Amino acid sequence: MTPTTVVELGRGALEVALLVSAPLFLAALVTGLIVSIFQAATQINESTLSFVPKLVVIFLTLIVFGPWMITIMTDYIRRLYESIPSLIG
Repeated sequence: MTPTTVVELGRGALEVALLVSAPLFLAALVTGLIVSIFQAATQINESTLSFVPKLVVIFLTLIVFGPWMITIMTDYIRRLYESIPSLIG
């Protein structure tokens, strides 16, 4: 296994991790922004007010994007397992 192969495997793993986590991060970011604007407009400074909506939105995002996330991860893992013979030899 050459250093180039190791870097390529690491890059692929990071790409898959970022691709799979992006919908959850974006959903939490948008929800946090909306709740922060609401808190600033109403001057409500309750910390749990931002936690519960984020939790609900992330849960809904997992339901919507979950099958796509699993497909991306299983495709990457399948490609990784199929490349084991060429990595060893």
